Amino acid sequence: MIIDNIKSSDDVKKLSEVQLVELCAEIREGLFNRLTKHGGHFGPNFGIVEATVALHYVFDSPRDKFVFDVSHQCYPHKMLTGRAYGFFDENRFGEVSGYLNPNESEHDFFNIGHTSTSVSLASGLAKARDLAGGKGNIIAVIGDGSLSGGEALEGLDFAGELGSNLIIVVNDNEMSIAENHGGLYKNLEELRNSNGEAKTNLFRAFGLDYFYEEEGNDVKKLIQIFLLIFLLYYHYYL
Repeated sequence: MIIDNIKSSDDVKKLSEVQLVELCAEIREGLFNRLTKHGGHFGPNFGIVEATVALHYVFDSPRDKFVFDVSHQCYPHKMLTGRAYGFFDENRFGEVSGYLNPNESEHDFFNIGHTSTSVSLASGLAKARDLAGGKGNIIAVIGDGSLSGGEALEGLDFAGELGSNLIIVVNDNEMSIAENHGGLYKNLEELRNSNGEAKTNLFRAFGLDYFYEEEGNDVKKLIQIFLLIFLLYYHYYL
């Protein structure tokens, strides 16, 4: 399998478009294998496969730091950073945590067990990087279900005035642990229905640049939009 030879972002970058699609299918196979036998979080991980592959294709972990919300989206990331054995070999399930774990890999930056944390944590990493004169991208990944949490909104508020290189990927799949309610979700619906062009835009209201991609499970299109973002803000990387 392709996944057997993937240990880092560098390996993902070597793959063709066809191989990237095959890799996504293999990751889903690994998710199904572990989760049906060992337990864990299905929806957040299955929904973020292509986005995670695209992130690793465009960016360079661990120099570029990925922060996944509540760790429930991190399983594809783990498979792309040398830990696929923990998803395909049931004798080794226990070797890979169900959460991000800095003691497990240099590609993980926090032990996370609560929702709505990724934007705030990524903001802290970005501020620390800037104070230290460092380089590299900081990327927070968060689902729409977690976006309404108080800490996530505080993180967006801070990110809007940070004025630095912080990328926030919102996986708006209209899914959560329970039904979503509130004005925030009305605006997300407006953005979906207008292909990201709605007059009211929560993210721009916070002072953030905004890019919309409808096809969240199309790895080629996700690579294109992540490349666009990378090139637009490349001066922060040098």
